[in-house]
Amino acid sequence: MVRVCPADRFDAFRALAERRGKPADRLMTSLAVARTGTATRPGAWAPAVAADVGLPAAAALGPASYYADFAAPHGSRHIRVCAATACFAAQAGLHLTAVERELGVTAGTASSDGGTSVQAVRCLGYCYAGPAALDGDVPCTGPTLAAQLAGREPPRAPGIPAADATGDPVLLGGEVSGERPWQVWLRTVTALTPDEVHRQVAASGLRGRGGAGFRVAAKWAAAGRRPDTVVVANGDEGDPGSYADRLLMEADPGRVLEGLALACFACGASQGVVLVRSEYPMALARMREAVGQAYADGHLGPSLCGTTTTLDIQVVEGAGSYVAGEETALIAGLEGGRGCARPRPPYPTERGLWGAPTVVNNVETLAAVPWIVRRGGSAYARRGTASETGTKLVCLSERFARPGAYEVELGTPVGRIVTELGGGLKDGAELVALQVGGPLGGFLAADALDVPLTEADLAARGAALGHAGLVAFDRSVAPQDVLRHIWQFAAAESCGACSPCRVGSRRGLEMASAGAPPGEEYGRLSRVLTEASLCAFGRRIPSAVRSLARAYGDRLAGWDQ
Repeated sequence: MVRVCPADRFDAFRALAERRGKPADRLMTSLAVARTGTATRPGAWAPAVAADVGLPAAAALGPASYYADFAAPHGSRHIRVCAATACFAAQAGLHLTAVERELGVTAGTASSDGGTSVQAVRCLGYCYAGPAALDGDVPCTGPTLAAQLAGREPPRAPGIPAADATGDPVLLGGEVSGERPWQVWLRTVTALTPDEVHRQVAASGLRGRGGAGFRVAAKWAAAGRRPDTVVVANGDEGDPGSYADRLLMEADPGRVLEGLALACFACGASQGVVLVRSEYPMALARMREAVGQAYADGHLGPSLCGTTTTLDIQVVEGAGSYVAGEETALIAGLEGGRGCARPRPPYPTERGLWGAPTVVNNVETLAAVPWIVRRGGSAYARRGTASETGTKLVCLSERFARPGAYEVELGTPVGRIVTELGGGLKDGAELVALQVGGPLGGFLAADALDVPLTEADLAARGAALGHAGLVAFDRSVAPQDVLRHIWQFAAAESCGACSPCRVGSRRGLEMASAGAPPGEEYGRLSRVLTEASLCAFGRRIPSAVRSLARAYGDRLAGWDQ
């Protein structure tokens, strides 16, 4: 069930946030500090954190036992090994076993002396170079991952290959063309009104790029431009296979902040928050550095450019949870609670962070706003398709001959992305199945790639656009192993707020692990997950499994229910 805070608990949390000047940052930061280097479980140290900030023990035990960063044992050397889809596809999941054997530590535990701990996570954003791990904050990638972690080879972490395939990049202007951020913001603050910015975004047809595809201007309007509105840049990019947000936050953080600033201006908000997932330590550092520079340059703060516009932005670190990227779960986490999805209504634009109207847009969505305001909404609307306008960053996994992030127009055929941009699979391997849009997005068979890259067209094929990560599977991975991987992800990442998803994902994993075709029980389980889950996470599991079964044909008979 969803945890509901009594009024006095809510007031205590709000008082804490106001006292510290940040939304529950004190509690979450204190938990992170207490966790570091501690091999014991949260019950041994979380109550002391709660007492330190004047809260009941349960207030700290809830998030400490929920978030992966807090719940996992941490030795003085903590290694996070990516077990997500792209890294799984790279070596059929064998890299985790190799790391455990090399270090003598099982994932989810610490060594007997507490010196080394290993944690399996999803995902680190190195899908183009997997398998990957973070040794502390030092990335290691590639086929020799275990040797790098053992010290026999130096760490290897190539930068993200990025290229524009449109001829006029919206999102990669800074990365590819060297365009400087904040130029649009200065003109906007001094010469435009919030209504004018909103009209341009409405004319553009821009939809959210975080997976839901909701019209951005409509979400902004729903907040009502009330004075206590908060705008959140969601950098909790959790779809394994996608690293678009990581690319933007690391390579062009100023553009992300400028997009957030423009969104705040259009919504009448004086407060912005950037949430960056903890699995992206470099992105977190770059965003914090960019915020500091923006204040120094006069882009943020009171009375900007001599006007009445005031804007403050803070950067908050996530704590490890896939579902916490969903907007209501994200807000719960920012308030210092478990990152569980909440029933809607009320929608966040009505009652969100600390009860204030809250607009949540993902990083890639906000990065498109400066281009739209500069060039005009109609210019953006001419890109892509009539119903789904603009461009999208697609991320190709390590199995491709040319992995990396490519900016394409929506409507670009998936087959063209795979063969022309990605160059097919490396070493001439044969593509068997293509995952599109994350582990709960969907799969396409190798002979079914003649589909435009749009949400509507992919949905018609049983897939989803999501963050547009493309993970290729060749014949080195057995279809039954891929099926089990999907259910393992679902069971591990379910927030547990509703029983259909919490229980159903575990039961599905048991069925997949049995290795036999499912019977009538699975049909019932699939319907319950689809119809009764609280959020899209649980509802998407059966459709993802069905699309996988279609992609592999009779090799996964019975799972297409």
